[in-house]
Amino acid sequence: MTVEPHHSQAVEAAHIRVHKQSTRKTLVGIGTGNAMEWYDWNVYATFAAFFSHQFFHSGDPVTDLLSTLAIFAVGFVARPFGGFVFGWIADRKGRQLSMTIAVALASVGSLVIGITPTYSTIGVLAPIILLICRLLQGLAHGGELPSAQTYLSEMAPREKRGLWSSLIYFSGTIGVLFGTLLGAVLAMLLDKTQMGDFGWRIPFILGGLFGFYALYLRSKMTETEIFVEDAEMEEDEGHGERPSVLRAILAHPKLLLQVIGLVIGLTVIYYTWAVAAPAYSITVRHMSAEGALWAGVFANLIFLIVLPLWGALSDRIGRKPVMLIGTVLIVVLMFPLSWLVKDQAWQLFVAMAIALILLGSTTAVVPAVYAEMFPTSIRATGLGVPYSIAVALFGGTAGLIQTAFADAGNPNAFNWYAMAMGVISILTILTLKETKGKDLAEDD
Repeated sequence: MTVEPHHSQAVEAAHIRVHKQSTRKTLVGIGTGNAMEWYDWNVYATFAAFFSHQFFHSGDPVTDLLSTLAIFAVGFVARPFGGFVFGWIADRKGRQLSMTIAVALASVGSLVIGITPTYSTIGVLAPIILLICRLLQGLAHGGELPSAQTYLSEMAPREKRGLWSSLIYFSGTIGVLFGTLLGAVLAMLLDKTQMGDFGWRIPFILGGLFGFYALYLRSKMTETEIFVEDAEMEEDEGHGERPSVLRAILAHPKLLLQVIGLVIGLTVIYYTWAVAAPAYSITVRHMSAEGALWAGVFANLIFLIVLPLWGALSDRIGRKPVMLIGTVLIVVLMFPLSWLVKDQAWQLFVAMAIALILLGSTTAVVPAVYAEMFPTSIRATGLGVPYSIAVALFGGTAGLIQTAFADAGNPNAFNWYAMAMGVISILTILTLKETKGKDLAEDD
């Protein structure tokens, strides 16, 4: 029996539509959830000055703010534990399940912060609840990146994995920008008293509600074929038992050190230019707050444009050349870019834009690189644990160290520090194998 040509074409068209719908569902689910995770994580710092007196009652605004920021730092401490816990879930129970639980925890944490009564109402319970919520969000954020990066890399076509991986920082930056713009809009609509009374609650409640929408999207996503096939194979070979994840990742010390080496330079320079630069310019360079914040917004819009371009380029010429180009240039330009920033917003915008264009070469590509480094059985945990530790130790302290050096009258010392961390990342990149177009199941 022969199949009529028009019937065959109809079947092929149907397959194409299903594939496009699956691709769209994957990208929207990953992007929405990741954007909300980054939004929830960073909006705390953005609005800390407005709600600190609601959770602490020392009588001194500065002391209350420092206490609030101390809880922000505790969230970084929780991230390595989240990397292990959610990495284990991703490697043993599934990437989709891990991502779904992570975004649920982050959403609950944000919503509870938004509705928690103040210190004047429930006393010391207020800061305790705040601390618990940030610990939950720290766990969630520590597990989000390795789970989402692994899922996205395993779902991506191997010839476009670099382009797909750029979605991680692309969507994350959108989340940060949304929180910053929301803060600017609320500050325009509400006076300082209103912001302190109720305005600060709005971003947290919105974060919780949008997060539950991301939770719904992720609950509808399917597990990656690579994970399912690997799990079935290991169960067949091990009679239903799989080896310890901890022993498995410790059996690859070189890969763990390579992750740390890559992250050290990337996270210090990223937090310096993408996160802390506006606040540093306001505090140390005495730049206008409005100008510095808008410079940061527009520079991050440039960042969004270049990320997929770098990702696509890595699919053509390789991961290593792309990462080396940007990392070497940003290390070389640390001093010139810092000298450029004086007291004008345009100076900050130009410096941040150049830095973020170069940083995009690495941030767009590393999600694919990390996935291509590890075998399927430890792909999420092998990344999550060393990555979260390195970010907590080096990324979480970058702004503090930079400000401390400036306060001591030696701002150039931080540039040398950042450059040294960048050199470590460059040397680490040189030790990597080129993995462009790699079959992620070939080492299993």
